[in-house]
Amino acid sequence: MELKEAIKKRQSIRAYEDKPVPEEKLKNVLEAARLAPSGNNRQPMKLVVVKESKRRQELGQAADGQTFVGEAPIVIAAVATEPEHIMSCGVPRYPVDLAIAVDHMTLAAVDEGLGTCWIGAFSQERVKEILKIPHKYRVVALLPLGFPRREKERKIRKSLEEIVCYETFTD
Repeated sequence: MELKEAIKKRQSIRAYEDKPVPEEKLKNVLEAARLAPSGNNRQPMKLVVVKESKRRQELGQAADGQTFVGEAPIVIAAVATEPEHIMSCGVPRYPVDLAIAVDHMTLAAVDEGLGTCWIGAFSQERVKEILKIPHKYRVVALLPLGFPRREKERKIRKSLEEIVCYETFTD
């Protein structure tokens, strides 16, 4: 699939088929994250792949009760292993590094015929407890992964003119 097509087709999936994800497809999605750029090429992350049903359901409950999270055959937790680093611009590095890796996974998933939904609404402490993640690390996102039960209608997106300005910021 061409990149532009994958970008256009990518959408948040909240209903998954009760069908396992072939290991090769999962590997290709994870490989996309491994190849993602990161600050100083440090790759300060761990990806926790959760397949066990009970643990997935617990993650769904930790995700503000979004049960569809646990209904996906796989949930990937994107974990920052160097959350203390601040870039010279004053922005923490970890959300940027992990956002790039997770976005690579979402596009690779589309290419594999899979769906995802970027989950940022969850209890940090509860997810760490469920997955036995050390306190010093930071969970940035949960990513349910599976075959979409159905395609959603396309969302309306703002025009380029509404989100892009040149040379200086304009409202």
